[in-house]
Amino acid sequence: MKHEKDNDSTLFQALMADIKPLTQDKRHFAAPEKQKRQIVEKQQQLYADSYFSDTYQPHLPDEGAMRWQREDIDKHELKRLRRGDYQPELLLDLHGMRQTEAKLEIAALIQACSKQHIHCCCIMHGHGSGVLKQSIPLWLAQHPHVQAFHQAPKEWGGSAALLVLVDVAELQI
Repeated sequence: MKHEKDNDSTLFQALMADIKPLTQDKRHFAAPEKQKRQIVEKQQQLYADSYFSDTYQPHLPDEGAMRWQREDIDKHELKRLRRGDYQPELLLDLHGMRQTEAKLEIAALIQACSKQHIHCCCIMHGHGSGVLKQSIPLWLAQHPHVQAFHQAPKEWGGSAALLVLVDVAELQI
C-alpha cells in the first residue's frame, strides 16, 4: 500500500515537472467605484440629517389644527395659510414611505422650492398609522428655511396634508 502511494506521488511529480505556476497580475478584490447615483443619494442623506433630528421637540399645538410659524414671521401669514390664500405649486405625496425616505423627500422638496422660487408647497402624509403625521411637523419646525406650516384646507388634503411656506429669498443654493 505504501509502495502505491510513493508510486503515485512520483508519477504526479513527473507529470507536473514542465508546468510553471501562474503569476497573479490582477487585483480582483478592489473596492468597486461608487456610481454617481450613490454619491448623490449620500449627499441628500447628509443634507436631510443636518436639518432633521428625531429628538428635537418644538412647541406645537396640542389642540386644533396642526400649525407652526417662526417667531419672525407675521401672524397673518399663518392665517392666510389656514384660509387657503396660498396655492401650493409643488405637491409631495409621502403615502407608503418610511421615515428615512420621507426625510430625504422633504429635504429635496425644500431644495426644489428654492431652485424654482416657489413660496408654498403641500406635503401629503395621509392618515395611516400616524407615524409620518407626527414626525413631519417636528422636522419642518427644525428647517431654517421653513417660515410656517398649517394643516391644509380640504381641497388640498385636509388633516392628511400640510401647507408649507418656504423662505425662498434666503435659499439661493
